[in-house]
Amino acid sequence: MSPETLARTNLGDLAAGSIVNLERPLAAGERLSGHIVQGHVDATGEVVSLDALPDGNWWLTVRVPRDLTRYMIHKGSVTIDGISLTIAEIDGERISVAIIPHTYEVTNLRARKAGDRVNLEVDLIAKYVEKLMTGREGGTRGN
Repeated sequence: MSPETLARTNLGDLAAGSIVNLERPLAAGERLSGHIVQGHVDATGEVVSLDALPDGNWWLTVRVPRDLTRYMIHKGSVTIDGISLTIAEIDGERISVAIIPHTYEVTNLRARKAGDRVNLEVDLIAKYVEKLMTGREGGTRGN
């Protein structure tokens, strides 16, 4: 792995047998649902909690780097460990998302615990809008 990948992701934390999420890319002409995900990690966040809800769903709270909070909006999209999710709550530098039972069962989220680092990818369109509106590159190098 490149130094950039090791600095920006949690891949250096993995050991033999670690669970990772892999998904085939969308082919041209296929139906697009959800948000546009490239698989380019912007930074890592820290799991604050993963709590079971009474209805079989889960509530995941993640602390995100301050530089990424400007891309977080209620009902907006965020990718956590490659999983496209909807932000259900924002509290300062913490975001929370609801995890449905199927997603919990078939992804690495079921193994996450407080303190774990997770890969974060923010909405690509938000970064382009920021650049167009401010002339500022939306990069997060060094986080």
